[in-house]
Amino acid sequence: MRILIHAPEAPRWQETLRRELRPTLPNASIVTTQEAGEGPADILVVWKPPASLLACQDASLKAIFNAGAGVDALLSLPGLPDVPIVRLRDAGMGALMADYALYGILHFYRDMDRYRQQQLEHHWQEQPLDDRSAWRVGIVGLGTLGQACAQRIRAQGFEVQGWSRSEKHIEGIKTHHGDTGLTTLLNTSRVIVSLLPDTPETRWLLDEQRLAQLPEGAVVINAGRGTTLDPDALLGLIERGHLRGAMLDVFPDEPLPAQHPLWQDPRVIVTPHVAAPTDVSAGARQFAADILALTRGDSLDTVDPATGY
Repeated sequence: MRILIHAPEAPRWQETLRRELRPTLPNASIVTTQEAGEGPADILVVWKPPASLLACQDASLKAIFNAGAGVDALLSLPGLPDVPIVRLRDAGMGALMADYALYGILHFYRDMDRYRQQQLEHHWQEQPLDDRSAWRVGIVGLGTLGQACAQRIRAQGFEVQGWSRSEKHIEGIKTHHGDTGLTTLLNTSRVIVSLLPDTPETRWLLDEQRLAQLPEGAVVINAGRGTTLDPDALLGLIERGHLRGAMLDVFPDEPLPAQHPLWQDPRVIVTPHVAAPTDVSAGARQFAADILALTRGDSLDTVDPATGY
């Protein structure tokens, strides 16, 4: 078996994966594209591969493993081979994403945005503290990471509800689905945390019309994909006073252009796509187990190219 790894921008990931795979598959040839070029393989492990790598594959290719939770860059390539696609399902990202979302919620819930402004004005004033029950959190996107965030935020005493395209049932979480369900969630959430993938159905889903459905003074956190939310519409609603602020980790164009007004708005926190970095060792162990399962003929949790997840 020939396993070809393409992640030249992440050398540590490549070497860790190779180290985890060797004892599991001692007879496999495990090489990187830097070492061996873009030849055919039995297994491809990739992160943002070039189309040329896919074009040179042949009938020996059994699966493509995507070294991340988001598969939009892979699915957008022409000539994608008709083989199973496996993505990282959690690999430590759930806990980190929940950290990020909870930090954003607490920043606004505890009035840190207001205290920061008061500090700049040398103004000493205590802000009244709401009960957490008044800060209902809506999780938009209930995949693996969304469910991890929902349970963690609920454990901190916030009421949590969630939305997904199709119906889901999660213990302790009120769930909504479809267009009507999204409207209900937006109308009744003090904070929304968007963890949507980039698919044709989610692109620009959170546009001006939908963001305006949020109650006055609501907060937006986006740590899913930048193409699911219109940042200009969001900024307009903040400037008009309808929304209180936002914490944004992802953008339609990354890096966020230096001249974009989001950089300068004190009501917005900008972070450089760091909400849930992959735990390299955990991800490598997951792929090692999945590749071994594939060699045994076991079923795997694979991506549906039609839905994008």
